[in-house]
Amino acid sequence: MRTIFADAGYWIALVNPADDLHHHAAVVSASLAPLKLVTSEMVLTEVLNSFSRKGLGLRKTTVALMQDIRTDSAIEVVPQTSELFNNALTFYEERLDQAWSHTDCASFLTMQQQKLLEALTHDKHFEQAGFIALLR
Repeated sequence: MRTIFADAGYWIALVNPADDLHHHAAVVSASLAPLKLVTSEMVLTEVLNSFSRKGLGLRKTTVALMQDIRTDSAIEVVPQTSELFNNALTFYEERLDQAWSHTDCASFLTMQQQKLLEALTHDKHFEQAGFIALLR
């Protein structure tokens, strides 16, 4: 089964019908099925943060998505550990010439560790880091 990393932008697009990538994210993910997704608690925190001021409806939908993600056997959620945080910080420090977020750095390390090349993301930083951004 194909395994792909799912970034915050993917989850955000799926939750929000008004998002420019909503339809594209749904079509791409349907075309890839069946698949296993890998995401992280850091990514999911970004998703929750992005909807913190978007109104009750989207907040409820996001909470439901989090519950679905956490119980879906086809989705692996990598926990945020002190080790991952510190390794991502080191990676971030080593690449100060890039505009990559700390969460991006943690995602790249997770993808490297799990030998993943593809990500459900529109974020060009994944391509800069040598990965394939499937929503671009």
